[in-house]
Amino acid sequence: MTDSKINARSPLYLQLREVIRNKIESGEYPPGTAIPSENTLAETYGIHRLSVRSAISSLIYEGLLKSVQGKGVFVNGEKDLRDMEIIGGFKQTMRQLGHTSSTRIIAKATRNAGPYYSRRLGIDSEDPIFYIKRVCYAEDEPYSLEEIYIPQTIIKTLPQVDLELYSLYDIYEFYGIRVSRVEQTLEIEELDQGDARLLDVDSSFAVMKFRGTSFDQFGRIVEYARTYTRGDRCIYQVHYERE
Repeated sequence: MTDSKINARSPLYLQLREVIRNKIESGEYPPGTAIPSENTLAETYGIHRLSVRSAISSLIYEGLLKSVQGKGVFVNGEKDLRDMEIIGGFKQTMRQLGHTSSTRIIAKATRNAGPYYSRRLGIDSEDPIFYIKRVCYAEDEPYSLEEIYIPQTIIKTLPQVDLELYSLYDIYEFYGIRVSRVEQTLEIEELDQGDARLLDVDSSFAVMKFRGTSFDQFGRIVEYARTYTRGDRCIYQVHYERE
């Protein structure tokens, strides 16, 4: 191999991974551009294509690279830094980050809460709820997938509202509802193939799964949501202070 950072003391794919990482961090491989092909990297460093593929796959998993079928492997740009302590809907958050955002409704239905969602929403299992499944986009790129459950008593006219035109937080404000508290959990999860396609990721690509319960100014639960966010699009920060 011709790169000074590569030697025979550790697995070749790990060394190539760090070489590519350094080239990304130094700006030699700028954001939005394609890195050399597997064949080119294999010839340049004198290693097997399988080692090259392993190095690239690990960087794709980290979110530094993105594979586009038929085009190549591209360097992702900087991730958005999002504060978990700030309450806000997707469109408001993207506006604060300077992004153009949009949403696409995948499903919208009315159903009974059932045992699981009645516990999550603090209502009876026979009470009707609204179910919304949507993909959220930033600069026309899939950013997150949301499944949202709202008691029908919160906003009875929700089925008539254009949810691609107005954000849920806008609609809440229209009806005098102010989301004042959100309780969230975070897990790492892999999506099934159908949902992975909606986010334009491979089904083996782990995403961040948030489960959140939102309360209004009167302490009522106004929604329960599951949000699957691409780890290559953002990172989250939390602030701690010593008492």
